Amino acid sequence: MHTFQPFPITTLEFNPFQLIGQQGFVATAEADGHINTTTVTWGGMGILWGKNVGFICLSDSKYTKELIDASDTFSMTFFDPDQKKYRTSMKYLNAVSGRTEDKIAAAGLTVNRTMKIPFIDEGNFILLLRKLATIPITPDVIDSVNIVNTFYPDQNYHTMFIAEITDVLAR
Repeated sequence: MHTFQPFPITTLEFNPFQLIGQQGFVATAEADGHINTTTVTWGGMGILWGKNVGFICLSDSKYTKELIDASDTFSMTFFDPDQKKYRTSMKYLNAVSGRTEDKIAAAGLTVNRTMKIPFIDEGNFILLLRKLATIPITPDVIDSVNIVNTFYPDQNYHTMFIAEITDVLAR
């Protein structure tokens, strides 16, 4: 296991469009003794309700979404973009379900945890989050029929989780 140290959130410097939208990260949660993770490219960070927050959008069919629904916390793990080997792992994590296999181990990754929150040990920085709001994204809250037709032809909608960033860890 790697050693992670607390990192001041005020010193983070990155391009969120590159880091989240193009590179992506993995969201990891645990509930009732089950841990799962999935690749995420829909999300962001900012200030809401006077708190530093992160938000993610997960398809309703994702097992990780069920675990986040059932827990108060989750993590966001970001990998070193120069280590291309993690791209294969991230593709695998997005392609298979953790309901039927230990996809974290199958992807060649390991789970670490701090403050009882699981995260992926191979990451280079981690956000630990406490859930504040769960918002279903359904056709009645989407202003554009084009968005519904383009992104939800199978009606597998998303849920947005808004969470306070309680800690940042770096190695």
